[in-house]
Amino acid sequence: MKRFLAAMCLGMMAFATQAVAAEPAKIHIGICTGTVSQSEDDLRGAEALIKKYGDVANGGMIKHITYPDNFMTEMETTISQIVSFADDPDMKAVIVNQGIPGTTAAFQRIREKRPDIMLLVGEAHEDPNVIESAADLAINADNISRGYLIIAAAKKLGVTDFVHISFPRHMSYELLSRRRNIMEAACKELGITFHFMSAPDPTSDVGVAGAQQYILEQVPQWLDKLGPKTAFFCTNDAHTEPLLKRLTEDKGGYFIEADLPSPLMGYPGALGIDLADVSGDFPAILKRVEDTVIAKGAGGRMGTWTYSYGFTNSLGLGELAIKYAKEGVTGGRSFRRHFKKEDVFAAYNAATPGSTWSGGYYVDIATGKEKKNHVLVFEDLYIFGKGYMNMTEVPVPDQFKKIK
Repeated sequence: MKRFLAAMCLGMMAFATQAVAAEPAKIHIGICTGTVSQSEDDLRGAEALIKKYGDVANGGMIKHITYPDNFMTEMETTISQIVSFADDPDMKAVIVNQGIPGTTAAFQRIREKRPDIMLLVGEAHEDPNVIESAADLAINADNISRGYLIIAAAKKLGVTDFVHISFPRHMSYELLSRRRNIMEAACKELGITFHFMSAPDPTSDVGVAGAQQYILEQVPQWLDKLGPKTAFFCTNDAHTEPLLKRLTEDKGGYFIEADLPSPLMGYPGALGIDLADVSGDFPAILKRVEDTVIAKGAGGRMGTWTYSYGFTNSLGLGELAIKYAKEGVTGGRSFRRHFKKEDVFAAYNAATPGSTWSGGYYVDIATGKEKKNHVLVFEDLYIFGKGYMNMTEVPVPDQFKKIK
């Protein structure tokens, strides 16, 4: 932990300087994220870019917008907002994080107007073949590897049952459904009982509040039935906070890592942690969350990535886009000629000092073809009260990579 904090303090100095433009920047980067209520970490990463490079409105490089919480029913609005970036003649790249449904359509319209703009996606929701047809680069959490590694970590912790919580919309996404199937197979292989539980979609009529209330009511019942050695995993951010809240109560239970892991994901709200004075300082955030988790008696039962995945996607892709724009790279063929996946990991490592990322190109399960514009990433697991689990060193058996 001390080594992590020292590396972080040195590294974060590079991001602490507010850019002051002597004249308006000629390189503009557009980034669209969710709101605080749906994906706060993604938004905070965009704010970190603005802190470093300045806002376009004030002569800086970054223009940030948010898509609606109910993006499924307001898709045309979302698409129009993203396409509006192309109206700026100095716009060099557009980043959408997360790449919710409608991103491909927006990118196709941008490509028609401005083929020079680089199009980047953090955590693509749409089918891989769909988003790959429009984006210069798509990023996803390496859910193929994580499907096995999360279960392997649970086994290390002595878990006997594993509950996967989701809903039909998410299970229609290839990478999420494959991860679920890999988790079930890994549970069988490692001697853990797998359970699938359906919960309300926060974008449905019940909204975020209704979906969270359902989790609050159901988790104690699931624990009564399955026992305190049960680990829980949910595919939606809005379900995470009420899940963590219940798991710090008397009945026990485990939370290996979030769908989009971060010490900010669910923990502050669930545990009543005030982080206002350490905003953006991940070593301090990690320590405060860890201290609170241990004080609640949940040490050794809850985990995270030490940096927010959503935050890193926004900040890392922003840094990558700026690097390429300064080198004269544009969208389409120019991007394909210059891009290397190592540039992604270099940008992500620079954005998260003291931590390392791994992953590789996405491989189409049907054709076996490696997709050079689609990169899967993951970070090592950190369990509060125990430390790093060294899961990046655990090999994933080939049989799990082939599960559909």
